[in-house]
Amino acid sequence: MKSFLLVFLGGGLGSGLRYLVTITMNQYSKVLPFGTFTVNILGCLFIGVILGYAQKENTLTSNQTLLLATGFCGGFTTFSTFANENLELIKNGELFNFSFYTVGSVLIGILAVFIGFYLTNR
Repeated sequence: MKSFLLVFLGGGLGSGLRYLVTITMNQYSKVLPFGTFTVNILGCLFIGVILGYAQKENTLTSNQTLLLATGFCGGFTTFSTFANENLELIKNGELFNFSFYTVGSVLIGILAVFIGFYLTNR
């Protein structure tokens, strides 16, 4: 039950912050969904830092990892919204924006996780 509550709390905080970042970032572009892109890339960076730190320092407990990585990062990032936004781009015939958004999100997301691990393990 304790693990569930930690994930629940972290997820709630992550989701709330995702909402604030998304509405702020989406004001800057009507072409691409920068809000979702931003939270997904930041979430990748955060989870890289969290798990990299946990691996290097061995100081995060399993409860802290549940709260931060599973809960917060899981609530902060969103694959379902990403998929829906891509479907909308396809429906609207915006194949270049679809390709740019999809490939950019995946590649930069992986790079962000790598950077997070690198920053905590150098």
